[in-house]
Amino acid sequence: MKGPRVSLEQWRVLQAVIDCGGFAQAAEQLHRSQSSVSYTVAKMQQQLGVTLLQIEGRKAMLTEAGKALLRQSRHLLQEALRLEQFADDLEQGWEAEIQLVVDAAFPTSLLMQALREFEPLSHGTRVQLNEVVLSGAEDALLQGEADLAIAAQIPSSFLADPLIEIEFLAVAHRDHPLHKLGREITVSDLERELQVVIRDSGLRQQRDVGWLGAAHRWSVSSIETATTAISEGLGFAWLPKHRIRDLLKHGVLKPIPLRDGGAYKSALYLIYGQSREPGPGTRQLAALLRKVVAD
Repeated sequence: MKGPRVSLEQWRVLQAVIDCGGFAQAAEQLHRSQSSVSYTVAKMQQQLGVTLLQIEGRKAMLTEAGKALLRQSRHLLQEALRLEQFADDLEQGWEAEIQLVVDAAFPTSLLMQALREFEPLSHGTRVQLNEVVLSGAEDALLQGEADLAIAAQIPSSFLADPLIEIEFLAVAHRDHPLHKLGREITVSDLERELQVVIRDSGLRQQRDVGWLGAAHRWSVSSIETATTAISEGLGFAWLPKHRIRDLLKHGVLKPIPLRDGGAYKSALYLIYGQSREPGPGTRQLAALLRKVVAD
């Protein structure tokens, strides 16, 4: 790969000449001799094969080519400074990347709010977000593939803090046969209908959660797909209340009037991965997740 003909220091000298208003002033700011500054700019023009400056009276003025190149060089120097700052942050312990694993039942709006607040504080740290179902977060923690997880299950060798409770409701489309019975719904009623369940994304110890008594049962891979299926009249399901609030408000979905068990709550926990001590970025992101939930 061919290297650049002009160094960052040469671009910095050219910027100083223009910003300070001349060679003498630039030399004073850069703590260099005027002849050194003049030589640097002359060498640049030779290396680039482009005239950057022209003398008008006693002042050096940029040519049109010089203006275009100077504009681009400012971006170049800013990126170089950001790169050096990123190196300093890494030296101080900031992570190059955070693997964040989140149970799909966690409210997306809260997740995005936390990530939005984290971005300007991130010091360039990248976030790898993986949304999972049921034991998927537990799997990621055990396999060392999560620096921070929001999970419904706590692996035995991990410590966790309670983060939020998610309420699940048994619901079906307003025109579903269960809503036409005009009475409390029993287990026998449910057993005769199609149940939509969300498939566990974990691989190590897949588990089925909740009531699974219907003989006719379809499995889908996400809460969104399950919600769409129920909204289209395909069976019934227990879904997170916060995900279907608008559908309930507009009467598209209705809670099933179950005699027992029509609603339940599931706790989600905030868990650090154990592959290493959490870095400052991971701790900052965890604090923001706690904050947006508390707010």
